[in-house]
Amino acid sequence: MPLTNSKPLAGKVIAFDLDGTLVDTAPDLIAAMNVAMVRANRPETPPVIVRDFIGLGARALLAQAHKHHKIPTNEAELDELLEVFLAHYAQNLTGHSRPFAGAVACLKQLKVQGASLTVCTNKPEQYTLPILQKLGLGQYFDGVFCPDNVTHKKPDAAHVLAAVAPAQPQNALMIGDSNTDLAAARAAKVDCFLLEHGYSDKPIGDLGADLVLADFDELVTAIMARFI
Repeated sequence: MPLTNSKPLAGKVIAFDLDGTLVDTAPDLIAAMNVAMVRANRPETPPVIVRDFIGLGARALLAQAHKHHKIPTNEAELDELLEVFLAHYAQNLTGHSRPFAGAVACLKQLKVQGASLTVCTNKPEQYTLPILQKLGLGQYFDGVFCPDNVTHKKPDAAHVLAAVAPAQPQNALMIGDSNTDLAAARAAKVDCFLLEHGYSDKPIGDLGADLVLADFDELVTAIMARFI
């Protein structure tokens, strides 16, 4: 009688985006944005106005805040605001940021099933690594791939391919929350599941992911079904 594989995901690599996928970083990012705005004598912006733009980066948050308040700005002004934003954010990475519900349980289950897990994020290492450490997530990952340690960042295929190596694309999966994650996965010929709880400036159901899930509750089951 043949032995069943006790580690059905052995040899599979699953790459996770960070912001909006694994961790709800919106509270600390938006707080940093508002600190920068207020210091420049500009009004604060409600989180709902800018939350969906987080995946586009800090500059996009600042630009969207100005657009909301109908305040003209230019690249030089945004550069100055961005400097204040990042300085504040670096000191307040996990004041209110937390893993999304079910994220830790999902990572634990995937490890038990034999999967190799990595982080594939456009967030620089200087912010990513402390967040993973402070929130107790670092222990689950075999590699962390940020713009600092890859040749090109998402949506370039190189970022995803680095994060899933040495697995071939058919043995890999990208988990994200935005079109940037999906575009990078598509370019790398890697399947991509998107989570609805994240930050997307477009309706996530319209992006064309291989699967869209509301949250982490069904993710392990979906991943097992994809590979087994």
